[in-house]
Amino acid sequence: MKSITFESISKQYNKRPVVRDFSLDVGEGERLVIFGPSGCGKTTILRLAAGLVMPDRGRIFIGERLVAAEGRNIVSPEGRQVGMVFQDLALWPHLTVRGNVEFGLKVQGVSSSQRRQRIADMLRLVQMDSRMDAKPAQLSGGEQQRVALARALVLQPQVLLMDEPLSSLDYELSVALRQEILRLHHEIGFTLLYVTHDREEAAQIGNRVVVLRHGMVVKR
Repeated sequence: MKSITFESISKQYNKRPVVRDFSLDVGEGERLVIFGPSGCGKTTILRLAAGLVMPDRGRIFIGERLVAAEGRNIVSPEGRQVGMVFQDLALWPHLTVRGNVEFGLKVQGVSSSQRRQRIADMLRLVQMDSRMDAKPAQLSGGEQQRVALARALVLQPQVLLMDEPLSSLDYELSVALRQEILRLHHEIGFTLLYVTHDREEAAQIGNRVVVLRHGMVVKR
């Protein structure tokens, strides 16, 4: 069963092609890595999947639902059952760990009792339950990464999108967090679409790697 499908997607900015005739099927529960250099269109593909930008041509499906086609979003970002971890993590600096993880649940209208339980369970899973009252500035880089993961996963997404999330970390911490991502994938069972320019990271994270150059797939 497919979790996400891109059909002949093209996207340009200021008349400059960024993604060109991109087609890809990501299977349910798969860990698929899009690998390529900076500027090759990797982040744009994730933003298209999340609904943050719209395709100029082609169609995108999440499961069996058509979510975007030919210059329009059919399903809004919040309705797609997709979570995203951004490269800069984008944590709210004025909110605690608990507040950051809770934010999306409030937007979804989850009841306060359910929010408390889901937040507690998720922070325990990412081993951040002892820091739930800390703010991002009080956390290490690795701890901030765990909070960003928790914030995305607490929404119980069908697909988790990760945009070079480890690029700002030192090598040892990056290796440790790769293992953490694999552990969470095994325990929760989400579909992962992950982009990176690091060859070693791609090989460790993905059970399938797609190589992208100039917005086009050159190797599957």
